[in-house]
Amino acid sequence: MKALRLYAGPQALAHIRRHGLQPQDIAAIPGAAGGPKGLILGPLDRFLFGQWLTQSTQPIDLVGASIGAWRLATACLNDCESGFRRLEHDYIAQHYEIEPGRKRPTAAQVSREFGLGLRGFYGGRIQEVLGHPRWRLHVMTSRGIGLLAREHPVFTPLGNAGAYVTNLISRGLMDAWLEREVFSTTLGGAPHALPFDARDYRTRQVALSAENFMQAIQASCSIPFVLQAVHGIAGAPRGAYWDGGITDYHLHLNYRSPRPGLVLYPHFQKQVVPGWLDKALKWRHKATPFLDRMLVLAPDPDWVRTLPNGKLPDRTDFTRYANDLPGRIKAWTAAARASEQLAQEFADWLIRPDADQVQAL
Repeated sequence: MKALRLYAGPQALAHIRRHGLQPQDIAAIPGAAGGPKGLILGPLDRFLFGQWLTQSTQPIDLVGASIGAWRLATACLNDCESGFRRLEHDYIAQHYEIEPGRKRPTAAQVSREFGLGLRGFYGGRIQEVLGHPRWRLHVMTSRGIGLLAREHPVFTPLGNAGAYVTNLISRGLMDAWLEREVFSTTLGGAPHALPFDARDYRTRQVALSAENFMQAIQASCSIPFVLQAVHGIAGAPRGAYWDGGITDYHLHLNYRSPRPGLVLYPHFQKQVVPGWLDKALKWRHKATPFLDRMLVLAPDPDWVRTLPNGKLPDRTDFTRYANDLPGRIKAWTAAARASEQLAQEFADWLIRPDADQVQAL
């Protein structure tokens, strides 16, 4: 059974028909939020960043939210293939002991232990990420405004409810509650230019530095009510910072950078959903002109059904397996191993890029 499907916007498809696909064609790579779903992208990440893209010399913008930010920061490490293998191991092995009488661990406990894991992962290596000669990293976070400016047991639920209702009316209006805050690596002290037109949503850019790196990555992964918000990020406006996937779940952005090139997107599904609160709003799952230059690499839904539990790993598995850590590790490891087929099929396709195998995004 084939594991990989390819989907392209019209400009990307036209390029592939005329020129095939070369590593020098890539201008940007997004990394979606989605928690454990990102585990199936490990082999693709190792192939793309450790082998294929090393054959070119152009700078590439990496735009990540939540697990996508963790993945793309790992791409910036020296010997990134080993980094991706450790990320896979550490993510699969993470475990939060559930206290007696509770159904899930507290947000404070998850934040504390997750932060310790990040420090263990990137400790002593932040400069590798910040100083990568080619990769320009952009970490997406969501900064609370108004009722969401500080984490609070009453105001935070009310603010999230307000954001949900406002988002139903218009995604753009949600910026009255949450601002898109992008932490970007720098050149000469100034953040690298964003690889997308940010006028679609209230946006602020901040320099990513050694002082705020750990906070920015943790904030990008801080799912409301699962982890605590991150406050007091060095060099950034005051406020509560949450998961970048709230504002930009799958990075459905207006990729219109002045630099020519394609957007290569290793993703876990065909749909590029704009925001976390849009998950149930199917009419917002369609492609738009924002994605005209995008090539999506995604698993075939039939192949996904052959994985443990007939699905991708996801956050419900923490509840499904509860304190059965060996059971979850076994299921997630099996899914990660099976996903090596995705990388092999893409490597095979690149030898002779057949546009007829690429479907419309």
